[in-house]
Amino acid sequence: MEYHNAVLLKQTVDGLNIRPDGVYVDVTFGGGGHSREILSRLGEEGKLFAFDQDKDALENVIEDDRFVLINENFRYIKRFLRFYGVKEVDGVLADFGVSSHQFDVAERGFSTRFEADLDMRMNQSNKLSAFEVINEYSEEQIRDVLLQYGELRQAPAMARVIVSERNNGEIKTSEQLKTVLKRFLNHKKENKVLAQIYQAIRIEVNQEIEVLKELLLQMPEVLKTGGRLSFISYHSLEDRLVKRFIRNGLFEGEPVRDVFGNFEVPLKKVGGLIVPSQTEIKENNRARSAKLRIAEKL
Repeated sequence: MEYHNAVLLKQTVDGLNIRPDGVYVDVTFGGGGHSREILSRLGEEGKLFAFDQDKDALENVIEDDRFVLINENFRYIKRFLRFYGVKEVDGVLADFGVSSHQFDVAERGFSTRFEADLDMRMNQSNKLSAFEVINEYSEEQIRDVLLQYGELRQAPAMARVIVSERNNGEIKTSEQLKTVLKRFLNHKKENKVLAQIYQAIRIEVNQEIEVLKELLLQMPEVLKTGGRLSFISYHSLEDRLVKRFIRNGLFEGEPVRDVFGNFEVPLKKVGGLIVPSQTEIKENNRARSAKLRIAEKL
């Protein structure tokens, strides 16, 4: 099953500072590229747990006694690690992008390139799909989704048109949605605007922002002292959350300072922002917007 190349493969795994006998977690297994690289650096005593809620990813399971693949959302990382008797780990890796496989399978509805039912569920057993968002959400809810997650200035007008048009019949497919929103798709910027619309709906369907927050909040408990996280984000909403949490342990507001103006944080950043080289982007277009941040538990 084709999942294409893992993004920032060496840099992301380097960021974990692998110990041969350590315990690591890849929370976005996908095609297993990052997991295989971690396993190649582990000794016989090392252990790797991986998470992926997409059943298609099970086709890529790695036959290795040191490896366990958990078919669940990574928001449950602490719960499932404890099920396996693990309280703390040496490192957690995440690549938050939609896999090339998910984009390339037309019926999943992730890609603007294909005619497909409105779906976009990473976990096919989830009840909420793009269909429900477009056909059952209120105008205000649709506006908020497009505004917050797609950062679309025309979100209020788009939401009005969607609600008006669905009164004539359900909007069931990606092509129907494109037709409904045609007036907003300026020829020069059509692909960009469509990508923003799809991103917004996909984030809502999969609760991606809430799930990321839940993962980050568990890091101080899951990581050992000196343990590392190595996270790749693909859009500013995710990257801002990761950056802020590493900087001050919060998603908004400012931490409480002592009388000297100091405050305690659970993590410290390691190095600066890492982005792919032009060579990697040329070889793997999916890497073009990737941003890697690494942090260590204090």
